[in-house]
Amino acid sequence: MRLATWNVNSIRSRIDRVEAFLERHAIDVLAVQETKAREEQLPLMGLQSAGYDVAAVGYDQWNGVAIISRVGIEDVEVGFPDMPGFGDPEPKAEARAIGATCGGVRVWSLYVPNGRKVDDPHYVYKLDWLARLRAAASAWVGEPTALVGDWNIAPRDEDVYDIAAFAKDTHVTPPERAAFQAFLDDGWSDLARPFTPGPEVYTYWDYYRQRFERNRGMRIDFLLGSPALAERVLGAEIDREERAGKGASDHAPVIVDLG
Repeated sequence: MRLATWNVNSIRSRIDRVEAFLERHAIDVLAVQETKAREEQLPLMGLQSAGYDVAAVGYDQWNGVAIISRVGIEDVEVGFPDMPGFGDPEPKAEARAIGATCGGVRVWSLYVPNGRKVDDPHYVYKLDWLARLRAAASAWVGEPTALVGDWNIAPRDEDVYDIAAFAKDTHVTPPERAAFQAFLDDGWSDLARPFTPGPEVYTYWDYYRQRFERNRGMRIDFLLGSPALAERVLGAEIDREERAGKGASDHAPVIVDLG
């Protein structure tokens, strides 16, 4: 199985790229983040004609997650147990997590909250969201399961182009890194890093000031696998060229091959 994750930053704007990526890499299952579309707005005709099924959730022009699979989609679950919402005074559910069983693997497409700034309520929400995901995932670690997506965390200093420039920003704070490490401590494995070692290996480059061309990026997109899945990994790659050219997402897809 070829499993991939990609923050496409609007699937309606980049459906041609998504379809071409699936064909070029012979992807079996693609977890998508930032679809920025409700289910009825998804451009499904080309995907369906190519033999893919789609499970998705999206409430408005923000967020949105999906799973695109040609090996079946079963037992779709929108949101994980006890997933928090965001907002004041009444927190609202956001489209940040969807799970499905595809070819015998339980796949979760995850779009972790950004956090915005350290003193922002969104940062507190991010840490709470991760803690509750970890609690839910403790029941899944014994099965072939993948937690994949845009984690909005750079776990290591080498995962940002200049750690000094990020010293006071989110994505690299000790609490965020500790939250990510907690998953590894629980038995989850970073499936791609052994095959895509750093430094200067990234999955995200801001559109600002030619950061892609200058390779001023961050590694924030990950596929974490349970032990049963980690032992099946044959290889992995980051399709950096998907970030190049006109109309590209600001993220590159990450691909893992499973035996």
